[in-house]
Amino acid sequence: MGRDKRTRKFAEMKRMINLKDKRITRDNKKEKKKKVNIKKKETGELVKRFLPQQSSALFFKYNEQLGPPYHILVDTNFINFSIKNKLEMMQSMMDCLYAKCIPCITDCVMAELEKLGPKFRVALRIAKDPRFDRLPCMHKGTYADDCLVQRVTQHKCYIVATCDRDLKRRIRKIPGVPIMYLSQHKYTIERMPDAFGAPKSDQ
Repeated sequence: MGRDKRTRKFAEMKRMINLKDKRITRDNKKEKKKKVNIKKKETGELVKRFLPQQSSALFFKYNEQLGPPYHILVDTNFINFSIKNKLEMMQSMMDCLYAKCIPCITDCVMAELEKLGPKFRVALRIAKDPRFDRLPCMHKGTYADDCLVQRVTQHKCYIVATCDRDLKRRIRKIPGVPIMYLSQHKYTIERMPDAFGAPKSDQ
């Protein structure tokens, strides 16, 4: 009998263990416990853990500091998308929340708009509107996302207006901060069910 010919498998990879495998995580937990126990034996004291202080503005997940007039932190792409959808910012915000709105623009957002060049000069002109509040930034750098997240964690009195997925994901981790975004050519608000512009549930 002739030898069996087998076709060679292309792009074949070695089987590797997944990083989230239970066997690895168990060993890591055991090592951490051992380290903690050694520390306890050496010092004779309990190991202190750092836990962030809960904001006094929150009643469970309900933010008590939010109320008209609403202060809305505006991100760079939110202004650009508003222009693209031909929405007047102040009017559309008031249509969404049915209350007086004060858009706030940080120095970082202004710097980002200036960096974008002459193509976004309309957005820059809108940002320089005297009805908009200017918030000074004390930190280094001009990365607006970090600035907005830091400001929102410190002061829970803001709504964040953005269309950036990554920034939305980061803000969802902070309790009690609503997110305003564009949906179906109008402003919609997330995590604020009592607002008029909030998406209606099917119940």
